[in-house]
Amino acid sequence: MRRRPLPTDMASKKSIVILTGAGISAESGLGTFRDKDGLWTKYDLEEVATPQGFARNPVLVHDFYNARRRNLIEAAPNAAHYALAELEKNWDGDFLLVTQNVDDLHERAGSERLLHMHGELLKIRCERCQDVGRWTGDLDLATACTACGTSGSLRPHVVWFGEMPLHMEEIYAALENCDLFLSIGTSGQVYPAAGFVAEVRKVGRAHTVELNLERSDGYSLFAEGIYGPATEIVPAYVRRLLNGGI
Repeated sequence: MRRRPLPTDMASKKSIVILTGAGISAESGLGTFRDKDGLWTKYDLEEVATPQGFARNPVLVHDFYNARRRNLIEAAPNAAHYALAELEKNWDGDFLLVTQNVDDLHERAGSERLLHMHGELLKIRCERCQDVGRWTGDLDLATACTACGTSGSLRPHVVWFGEMPLHMEEIYAALENCDLFLSIGTSGQVYPAAGFVAEVRKVGRAHTVELNLERSDGYSLFAEGIYGPATEIVPAYVRRLLNGGI
């Protein structure tokens, strides 16, 4: 664990932006992507996580996301998710949680000021009419869109490689104005999220903290680094913040 002192006036800071990645949900039983045993070591991302892969073999892609959807429904939020919901509830100032995760564990833990930049696994989108709706079961080519009635036009409402992440204008505005930026459970390899800390540093006013199982690729850009299991280090850091940064 590497720790640097928090600024003495941290208790007076008003605006927090938090970025979370797959590492925060790993202890809930949801697989990460880029670790040595991650999902991308078991699947070809070009086949299951690109528009081109979906066009070539939609059955394979649906099977992949159906399995992930079933896994998610059986999972439960962990202490790290609950800690961030508690921080949001008790923080006296602006707060935004940005997640790269497509799971809904933050919502189930009670988070409300939340943006899913990579979409949501428990939603589907019609490529014909662009209707987006909640979906918890399996999806296949025979499933008809409830809005336009078209079969074979539905896909998971997730951002695939080569597609534009969601809510970017709102996220960059929050980064520009934040006083504290936390990055939790991320590899530091996937852009644009991996570049958020650099965006914050350009402004120069925010304290930046990485909370991760181990150092990310961009760890040197953070003013402070705390390393260990998310269910241990995130609740501990939230307690520090809510107690005035001590």
